[in-house]
Amino acid sequence: MRIHSGEWRPGTRIPFEHELVAAYGCSRATVSKALGALARAGLIERRRKAGSFVAHPQVHSAVLDIPDLAQIIAARGEAYRWKRTLRREAGAEDGPFPLPAIRVDGVHFGGGEPFALERRLIALASVPDAAGKAFVEEAPGAWLLHHVPWTSARHQIRAVEATRAEAAALGLRARSACLELDRTTWRAGEMVTQVRQLFRGDRFDLVAEFRPGGVLR
Repeated sequence: MRIHSGEWRPGTRIPFEHELVAAYGCSRATVSKALGALARAGLIERRRKAGSFVAHPQVHSAVLDIPDLAQIIAARGEAYRWKRTLRREAGAEDGPFPLPAIRVDGVHFGGGEPFALERRLIALASVPDAAGKAFVEEAPGAWLLHHVPWTSARHQIRAVEATRAEAAALGLRARSACLELDRTTWRAGEMVTQVRQLFRGDRFDLVAEFRPGGVLR
């Protein structure tokens, strides 16, 4: 179908019911039933008075993984882009973190739209090579995953309301629901990085599978 093939990209307006009836030569009841099934499957969004639109697919990430957002977005068939908005030497105002360190802020884009905001601190004692990286073309998280092995991590996940500035950066209304992920990673007991990522609540979730006695993933 045109959605799965990528012909109709996320955000594309689906023809109105009468247009689909004419195009496919079927009854309006059949078209309505098909659109209802697509909506229940999460493939389209039905907006009152505006019509139906191809939905942005929900991204799932395992809770215990440290995902590369570029790979996740590319895997769902969307173009990925990173935009750095800040890079500076970190200080006491950035919170409790081993100094010297650098702070890098930016926005992850998927399919041309904001996907997540990121604020990251990188400890230069553990990652001295980061001092020479501008992180303009490549997000620091992706670079760290490919260059700096980690041995332990801690996640803190919660639902939050976006501030006015955060909502504007994500293309949302002020106080929209978002998913906040705070993660710290260590290597052999030394802190490597601490990151806060803010995701649109309608585009991303974190999952884990369990069995008695442990986590599957």
